[in-house]
Amino acid sequence: MNRSGIKVMGKLIGLVKPLLHIMILAIFMGVLGFLCSIFITILGGMGLVNILGINTSLSLKTIFLVVTIFAVLRGILRYLEQASNHYIAFKILALIRNKVFTSLRKLAPAKLEGKDKGNLISIITSDIELLEVFYAHTISPIIIAFLTSLIMVIFIGKYNIVLGVIALFGYITVGVIIPIVSYKKGEDVGKDYRNNFGEMNSFFLDSLRGIRESIQYNATKKRLEDINNLTEKLDEKQKKLKDYEGSIKAVTDGTILTFSLLMLFVSIYLNSKNIINFEGVLISTISMMSSFGPVTALSNLANNLFHTLASGNRVLDILEEEPVVYEIINKKDIFFEGLKCENVNFSYDKEEILKDVSLDIPKNKIVGIQGKSGSGKSTLLKLLMRFWDVNGGEIKISNENIKNINTSSLRDMESYVTQSTYLFNDTIKNNIKIAKENATMEEIIEASKKASLHEFIEKLPKGYETNVGELGDSLSGGEKQRIGIARAFLHNGPLILLDEPTSNLDSLNEGIILKSLKEECKDKTVVLVSHRKSTMNITDILYKMKEGRFS
Repeated sequence: MNRSGIKVMGKLIGLVKPLLHIMILAIFMGVLGFLCSIFITILGGMGLVNILGINTSLSLKTIFLVVTIFAVLRGILRYLEQASNHYIAFKILALIRNKVFTSLRKLAPAKLEGKDKGNLISIITSDIELLEVFYAHTISPIIIAFLTSLIMVIFIGKYNIVLGVIALFGYITVGVIIPIVSYKKGEDVGKDYRNNFGEMNSFFLDSLRGIRESIQYNATKKRLEDINNLTEKLDEKQKKLKDYEGSIKAVTDGTILTFSLLMLFVSIYLNSKNIINFEGVLISTISMMSSFGPVTALSNLANNLFHTLASGNRVLDILEEEPVVYEIINKKDIFFEGLKCENVNFSYDKEEILKDVSLDIPKNKIVGIQGKSGSGKSTLLKLLMRFWDVNGGEIKISNENIKNINTSSLRDMESYVTQSTYLFNDTIKNNIKIAKENATMEEIIEASKKASLHEFIEKLPKGYETNVGELGDSLSGGEKQRIGIARAFLHNGPLILLDEPTSNLDSLNEGIILKSLKEECKDKTVVLVSHRKSTMNITDILYKMKEGRFS
């Protein structure tokens, strides 16, 4: 979604509400700190005038004392302001990460299957990290700049209203007009940069995962050329942003000089007309020249906003994306007493996958669904898991529509084993244990034995504490699959859904697994999906599927 910069900022600021009291404290200390810094310069000018023998409203001794106090306070207040802002930033980033992960969980799997994983990684890592700049160095500086500038306009305006108006226009130009114009100029480039950065992440991730294939087919040269092209594209966007930053700084410095000189000439003119005294000329000019710090910070923020708001927009896309399937709460928790599909229809976009599918899955039976690849078998299991909702017809568990069953209750009663089992970069024990968080070692071993996995694990140097590596690279496809089956046994749900559970196993291990399923699942309902005829030998009921229908 393409949101305006103001809208993105508004939504990001809204996340600060739980820490509003700390934000107010940071703003208060920031304003006082800047005022201390500004008045150190003003008082220094007054001190110099005193040394030259020109009387001012304060003595040299008083000026020296106040400057010393302000200098100490400036350091303390600056430290506390920055500490508060960074505390807010890190707390908010933790909150955003939690929200993003929660949103991704709600979107999964229906809306995540087609998403670019590299881009998602970029959003979760670098995009969220960039928001630290926004929360630590953007929100409070904007308010600090506004309050400090307002105080200085009133202070300068006390000498003469015309001087106050000049100060006001100077602050507005540097702190509002220049940042808005510069942001508008570089907004699209900033968005393109973040999107290109995500694309490059995806390409690198893809290249790393497929490095063996690239070497095998001598395709590394082409991959390197593509990486170089993406890098050059990214460098080009970055150069544009750097050029914008340089031009913004030049314009800002020129504007500050212009308004400072304008303040000097106008105050000298007013002095020549006896409207203000020499002190008024001195203080108003020094005040103007020394008080651009807060609004200059805003002007410089525009440089970071190209990246920050583009990142914020990408994060908000995740947070605000509506899931295809909503989690059900506060409805019904049920016990499994059988499952029925009644005239089920389902399509991916406009592609019809299942048409008028009806089947009866009785309690404590092994039901087989056989069919060629692409016939809709796996899709049907995903509908039973409610990863997607049916387009037409009904799925009923215990004679209750699946849409009326609490999602937590549905997940508790179902165990789901896919053809390609995903393994986390962790130990074998922990990879099995995700099926039951509080499982004992004895339960894990028992589940592994049922999956014909225990003997293999025992032969490993570290046994169940063996790390499987990233994506389970240290294990074969069959070993991964058996870990998936062990998870199903450990979960111990009354309904087990198996999608090609023996496709990566040899005939010997397939026989062992099928025998175990037959023996260990007498008090469970099993839905077994496979294209293999041999796998269907253990089924009590067999359905044959062809092109989204049962034949």
